[in-house]
Amino acid sequence: MSPEQRREMIIRTAIPLIAECGASVTTAKIARAAGIGEGTIFRVFADKDELLLACMAEALSPEHAVRELDAIDMSQPLPDRLAEAADALQAHMARMGAIAGALGHFGGKHPGTVRGAGRSESTTRIRAALAELMEPERATLRRPPEQIAALFFGLLFTQPRTEDEPDLTSGELVEVFLHGALSGGAE
Repeated sequence: MSPEQRREMIIRTAIPLIAECGASVTTAKIARAAGIGEGTIFRVFADKDELLLACMAEALSPEHAVRELDAIDMSQPLPDRLAEAADALQAHMARMGAIAGALGHFGGKHPGTVRGAGRSESTTRIRAALAELMEPERATLRRPPEQIAALFFGLLFTQPRTEDEPDLTSGELVEVFLHGALSGGAE
């Protein structure tokens, strides 16, 4: 295994442990979960802080979300593609929130840019992947796929919560997004 592959494997192993235990997770626990010796971690990372920062950067990276969006079967109907996209993006946001919450401000440290991509570039990449999911329906969309993707992305992360109603499922959210708030019989 190359040093870069080992690094990625350690990060993948550490992320769920950090979500569970926060910054107090031990490198010994991470090593056990990864099936490696603790010293192996320190051959790849200078110290635990560097490992935690790498995990934060990975959690904030759009790479996983973009891969999930790119893997959606384009032969499915648009509502199914968008429901799958909503699930993938909500899981991405939950993962980011779990790691950021578990690490808190991490003593004022932060991962800086996300693998060379700032927040704006990250959002742009995810929106572009969403637009690709909508491209086959370009002729039937009221606006260009890029604009529809931006609207959909915004809706996913600003969905208002109400105390007396359950959150919309991904399918319900897509239904309202594509067909509006009016029931089928209303004009």
